[in-house]
Amino acid sequence: MTAPRLVAFDLDDTLAPSKSALDPRMLDTFAALLDVVPVAVISGGNFHQFEQQLVTPLRHRDGLTLDDLHLLPTCGTRYYRWSDDDWALQYAEDLNDAQKQQALAAVESQAKAAGYWESETWGAILEDRGSQITFSALGQAAPVAAKKVWDPTGAKKDDLRRRVQAELPDLEVRSGGSTSIDITRKGIDKAYGMRRLAELTGIALDDMLFVGDRLDPEGNDYPVKALGVPCHAVEGWEDTDAFLTELIPTLGRARA
Repeated sequence: MTAPRLVAFDLDDTLAPSKSALDPRMLDTFAALLDVVPVAVISGGNFHQFEQQLVTPLRHRDGLTLDDLHLLPTCGTRYYRWSDDDWALQYAEDLNDAQKQQALAAVESQAKAAGYWESETWGAILEDRGSQITFSALGQAAPVAAKKVWDPTGAKKDDLRRRVQAELPDLEVRSGGSTSIDITRKGIDKAYGMRRLAELTGIALDDMLFVGDRLDPEGNDYPVKALGVPCHAVEGWEDTDAFLTELIPTLGRARA
């Protein structure tokens, strides 16, 4: 493909370990990328997680502007742009109360039936994010090491995703982070977020590049691949850093 005019990323396990801040090395690379091309981050986490993991560290860097940073939390069901020294919400595709209750009940009942409802957890297992219901098997604040042990192959959450999707045919259910699944309105997924991003920026999908760790059919990055956006698969932030280290010089030459 030709040099992308915008690079988009998943967050957890692509730019950073699950629910963790970017490594200083990755932060340097991300800032260097943002200096040469617009960047979008579209992931299952809520806006508060985006702030903790990415935005606050970026704001502490001298000379870096955030005008070309696009944030699409909760799988693209919300979209924020930097405006007048703060983040401004551009749209939100919220679930209604009935959909939220159906989603919460379904994921809890199916997790318990499958033996995936844990008694030892770190924080909330179920979270209402307005436009998304998220199930985190070990809780929102679980340490990365515990998450890796709980479901090293992803088989548990993929099985749970299938079980919950069967019970919620009118909603969208996708595997999210390392121990989570995300539930949104039908058709409101990362592909929807990328289409809206193209519409609102004027940058064609063919001119974008998406980087993610869950581009397999069960993953919540897969809708972006199915949409036809050029994609690059990674298995962690180290892969992403290595890929960008090679990509950034070519983008600089393309823009010059």
